[in-house]
Amino acid sequence: MAKGFNEQIITAIDVGTTKICVLVAKKLDDDSVETIGVGKAPSDGLSKGVVIDVSKTIYSIRAALKEAQLMAGTPIESVSVGISGAHIQSLNSHGVVPIKRGEIKQQDVVAVLAAAKAIPIPEGQQILHILPQYFVIDGRDKVLDPVGMHGIRLEVQAHIIMGAIASVQNLVKCCEMAGVAVTDIILEQLASAQAVLSEDERKLGVGVVDIGGGTSDLAIYQHERICYTSVLPVAGNHFTNDVAIGLCTTLKDAERVKKEYGIACVDVLEKDDFLEVEMVQGDQKQVVHVSDLVRILEPRAKEVLSLVHEEIIKRNLQPFITTGLVLTGGGSLLVGLQELAEKIFDMPVRIGKPKVPFSIPGSLQSPIYATGYGLLMHTIQKRKEEQMSDLHGPLIKRVFNQMKTWMIDFF
Repeated sequence: MAKGFNEQIITAIDVGTTKICVLVAKKLDDDSVETIGVGKAPSDGLSKGVVIDVSKTIYSIRAALKEAQLMAGTPIESVSVGISGAHIQSLNSHGVVPIKRGEIKQQDVVAVLAAAKAIPIPEGQQILHILPQYFVIDGRDKVLDPVGMHGIRLEVQAHIIMGAIASVQNLVKCCEMAGVAVTDIILEQLASAQAVLSEDERKLGVGVVDIGGGTSDLAIYQHERICYTSVLPVAGNHFTNDVAIGLCTTLKDAERVKKEYGIACVDVLEKDDFLEVEMVQGDQKQVVHVSDLVRILEPRAKEVLSLVHEEIIKRNLQPFITTGLVLTGGGSLLVGLQELAEKIFDMPVRIGKPKVPFSIPGSLQSPIYATGYGLLMHTIQKRKEEQMSDLHGPLIKRVFNQMKTWMIDFF
């Protein structure tokens, strides 16, 4: 944590293809957290999660930050940022190190993760996360936390997530040009999963699909560890474009119609009402049936969900998804998507809203804010770990120094 930053204020920025969302939280004395600021702005400079216009992205981030600062009543200095996009790649890696002193220390865990990290990295890519899936001591049973155990050989199976250097640098640059320092970059589906999944779901096995504006992000968990991640470049904006073309309306009105009347599955259509849409020329209106809208949205919804399903089948991930699938993100709010997903995946499906260990205002209890709250949780957890490290580090050093003094005195 850089000096000068207010450690009581935690800020997260969800930089999406359709919107920029800023959440500001304050850490209270009783170790609880309170949401004190929210800012939203349309995102004009991104496509499929990647910055394509720096100046427009900076403007959008500044607008969202300004709104959040006014509401919070405090300046925002540092942020955690979510990242996604088709440039994201992931793979599983294996590492092995010998244990020198018999008992496994934290530095041994760091060393074995570094060994797993020593892989050929594609040109133009950088490692964003290295996430341990499980450890093995002396070739025996899998363990989740080996620290304090005894052995002579430590192995790790880790999930490594990489992103394009240029895309990461562009995102960081836009935030810095908007006036804030970036302290951490987190893959968005990891953040969303942290906010919407229960502990039992992560233990038993679950899949999360975060349907945003430009990408649909998949993450699979089991035994409390990440098993698989991927990013699919089809999402909410494709629904809007389809509606605009199919109904010959403007993009703005297509987005409105999608949110107000959109249904992704004809089976849940109860009444075929009429609705009025603006013509693409912008000076006339036409009347269409809701069923016309469904005929446009349902094929695209099937395509998005089928792409996720094909990815799961191709990677043989079905055994990991024992409790079902969780849909989150703004795209999951489309009426009938849950029912359509249950038919395609043939498993339980639910819509994931943020479930965090602190109170959330009612207006923010929506899948739209799942990534933002996940980023906050990730930052809170990281700060706790840093504080524990700062506390234990000097203590361990003092103990060793005292033991050294005792030994010298004894001999």
